[in-house]
Amino acid sequence: MEKILIEGGVPLKGSVEVFGAKNAALPILFATILAGGRSIIRNVPRLTDVTNTVLILRELGVGCERLGGGEIAVETFDPDPCAADHDLVRKMRASVCALGPLLARRRRAKIPMPGGCPFGHRPIDLHLKGLEALGARIHVEHGFIEAETDQLKGAHILLSGPNGSTVLGTANVMMAAALAKGMTVIEAAACEPEVADLARFLNAMGARIQGIGTRTLEIEGVEELRGADYRIINDRIEAGTFMIAAAMTGGDATIENAQPELLTAVIDTLRSMGAEVTSEANWIRVRRGQSPRPVDVTTYPYPGFPTDLQAQIMVYLCLAEGRSVVTERVYPDRFMHVAELVRMGANIRKEGAAAIITGVRELSGAPVMASDLRASACLILAGLVAKGITEIGDVFHLDRGYERIEERLAGLGAHIRREVTQPILAV
Repeated sequence: MEKILIEGGVPLKGSVEVFGAKNAALPILFATILAGGRSIIRNVPRLTDVTNTVLILRELGVGCERLGGGEIAVETFDPDPCAADHDLVRKMRASVCALGPLLARRRRAKIPMPGGCPFGHRPIDLHLKGLEALGARIHVEHGFIEAETDQLKGAHILLSGPNGSTVLGTANVMMAAALAKGMTVIEAAACEPEVADLARFLNAMGARIQGIGTRTLEIEGVEELRGADYRIINDRIEAGTFMIAAAMTGGDATIENAQPELLTAVIDTLRSMGAEVTSEANWIRVRRGQSPRPVDVTTYPYPGFPTDLQAQIMVYLCLAEGRSVVTERVYPDRFMHVAELVRMGANIRKEGAAAIITGVRELSGAPVMASDLRASACLILAGLVAKGITEIGDVFHLDRGYERIEERLAGLGAHIRREVTQPILAV
């Protein structure tokens, strides 16, 4: 078991580099199932979710080899396996992205219902609806999705749900449609940069996808796809986490390899709170210009404020004098971090899909437990500004989405370290 210890009160100063986007890397790795030949995927972060994806791909007959740095070579060595391992799939939601490629290339698939962060109900009905529209026969029983097809065929598909577009559903259907016969049109497609990155990778393999980055995708199916050499985008959520950390600690930090055009909503929110934000094409500098002001934040699909940064901005709002409201429109139950922030002295009241925050003068270090990936980052940020020592348990969640974050924060001056603890043995 591991924990992270933080002594708060140190402004973050200097520069930190953003790594490859987890939410782009995972679907792109699964997309290699579609191709014949060898692919080289560059800028892939070293995360447990990536490791689990590689293990799933190997179970499915796809060889994956780290070449050094952030490069992974991928090539199918056995085109027959169509069933993914339950113990691996249950660890992350993105594993459902194996479904579309397996159906399109191997005509059948058996995938356990995916796992991931445990914040509320996140159905995959839109994935299945889209794949069935393409001609898949799908049966869900005993926790497994079993699907088969004689030939996927293009269709006109609407992928809108009660909370907006589906990111992974769009990815799954788009991958399947790349090898379907005829034309597929996806309406209400997710516009997230990671979905656009997947589409560009598919086109690099020989797919014919138009409307990339818009709400309507047009996909003309092709007979086959080939391997490609491709560099994934940098992680906008990681960049946003560092931006918020710099502002709330009263620091002055430059986030290198960030793409400001993908973080407009975050930049606007930080400026509204009083932070100074400047940027160029591939970096963002954040300084805390004055005491933070309260603001209301509502999460929306891209280009709105990201749900994956909701927990992090909430910590900053805890220090703003006055009342703020955070409303979650993507995952209404994504508030498991609230109880731990209250343990540290925050004044937060949850009402349905909203959290009402009354600012406090300071947070206090305390033992807390991370419930999911972004909650882990939220608690680290809280520890950076809290008075005293914060001890964060269950940090395995953190390693799913942030590569060596404690080392990189330490490089900005944070007093943070990771400790390995021994379990207590029963006698």
